[in-house]
Amino acid sequence: MLPVLSAASGGEIRIGDIVGRLAEQLGLTTDERTELLPSGKQTIFANRVHWAKTYLGKAGLIEITKRGYFKITTRGEQILSQRPGYIGNTFLNQFEEFRQFKEKSSRTLSEAEPERPVTAAISSATATPDEIMRTAYRQIQASLAQELLDRVRAAPPDFFERLIVDLLLSMGFGGSAADAGRALGRSGDDGVDGVIAQDALGLDRVYIQAKSPL
Repeated sequence: MLPVLSAASGGEIRIGDIVGRLAEQLGLTTDERTELLPSGKQTIFANRVHWAKTYLGKAGLIEITKRGYFKITTRGEQILSQRPGYIGNTFLNQFEEFRQFKEKSSRTLSEAEPERPVTAAISSATATPDEIMRTAYRQIQASLAQELLDRVRAAPPDFFERLIVDLLLSMGFGGSAADAGRALGRSGDDGVDGVIAQDALGLDRVYIQAKSPL
C-alpha cells in the first residue's frame, strides 16, 4: 500500500494511472500485469491496487475527490514523513477507523456463513476481500466434498452401486435412453455390480464393478 500512498503525495491522482505506473516501477512481467481474476473482468494486480486505495481511504490516509480520483490527506502526509518501510493491514490497525472497518467486514462474513467460521487461512493480514472470498469458497467446496464422501461411505453397498451407475450416465455413457443403466445389487452376479447399454437396443454394454471407498 505504501507505493499507492506515495503516488498520491504529488496531489490529486487517478487510480487508473497508478496501476500502470506501479507496474513499471515494480518491474512486473507481462504475465504478472495481465493475469486475470477468476471472473476474467479485472487483472489481479489492478484489483490489489484498487483494494490498497480502499484500505488507505478507510484508514484516513487518502480521500476520494471525485469518481476514480483521490488525494493524500494530512494524516497520510504525516505517515509518509515517518518514512515507513511497509504499509499493510497490521500497520493500518493503529487507526480506529480502519479497525472498525475490518471488524464490520468480519461480522458480515461470519453472518453470511454462521456455521463455517473464518479460519486463519483466510484471515491473512495481506489478503484482499476478493482473495478471502475465493479461499472461503474453496474451503466450502472441500468441506462439502468431504461431507458427501462421508455419507457415501456410511451408505449400504447397493446405494454405492446405484450411485456409480447414475454418475456414469450423467457423464454421457448410455446415451439418452431412460433405462440405459441399472445396478444389479445382488449376489451371484460374478462380481458385476452394474451394466450400462451403450445403444438403444442394448447390444453394446459396459459392465461395472463398484468398490466402496475406504
